[in-house]
Amino acid sequence: MSRTVTIDDIWKLFEETNRLFRQSQEAWERQRQEDHRKAEEERRKAEEERRKAEEESRKAEEERRKAEEESRKAEEERRKAEEERRKAEEERRKAEEESRKAEEESRKAEMTAFQEKMDRRQEKSDRDFARLQQELGRFGNRWGEFVEEMVAPACETLFADRGIPVYKVSRRVKARLPGNRQMEIDLLVVDDGVVIPVEVKSKLSHDDVLDHLRRLAEFKEFFKEYADKKVMGAVAGIVVEDNVKRFAMNEGLFLIVQSGESVILANSPDFVPRSW
Repeated sequence: MSRTVTIDDIWKLFEETNRLFRQSQEAWERQRQEDHRKAEEERRKAEEERRKAEEESRKAEEERRKAEEESRKAEEERRKAEEERRKAEEERRKAEEESRKAEEESRKAEMTAFQEKMDRRQEKSDRDFARLQQELGRFGNRWGEFVEEMVAPACETLFADRGIPVYKVSRRVKARLPGNRQMEIDLLVVDDGVVIPVEVKSKLSHDDVLDHLRRLAEFKEFFKEYADKKVMGAVAGIVVEDNVKRFAMNEGLFLIVQSGESVILANSPDFVPRSW
């Protein structure tokens, strides 16, 4: 048979339920407090970590700022040193430029003085040379006259021995043509059918022979009075090199050279002269 539930039973049940509820609430509160403590501990640890991180960051920032400051100071020192170096280089360049200008001025002054000295020497040399030329001109004229004095008297005998009887030897024969053309013959040897212009030089050169050949080619144009005569050529020299001798004779010219105190024809006895 079932037991009757009394008020006392209900109260006990209520008290047990209430006790269990309080235990549950107390456990929950303890758990909550424990969770809160743990969360607070975690928060505190996190805050400590954050603070430490911020401190590290602050220190790192301070180090970075110091490093930047050191770098800025170093850069400033480098810039100042570079500026000092640039100024020193500029001063050195200016000093070198001044030195170069001074050297250039000194060199110009020396060159001017040297040029003036050389000009004075040149003027003196020119005067001395002009006097020498005058003396040489007078000597050359006298020497040329002396050579002609040797050659002219010998022409009659020299050419007569070659079958050309000479009846006239003229000195310094000149002729002119229109257009300021002129010709001068040192010695002109003439016989009845032959005329021989002779070029006389103290030293006979290759160019002298060429000039006389051109002269012979134009002779009858200048001296028309000899148009009906045979023209032969001769050159004479006290000093004549062998190559000039060969050239003159190969061109068909008589060659008169010195032999002791007189002159002779250097051509061989069987020489055939050229005619113009």
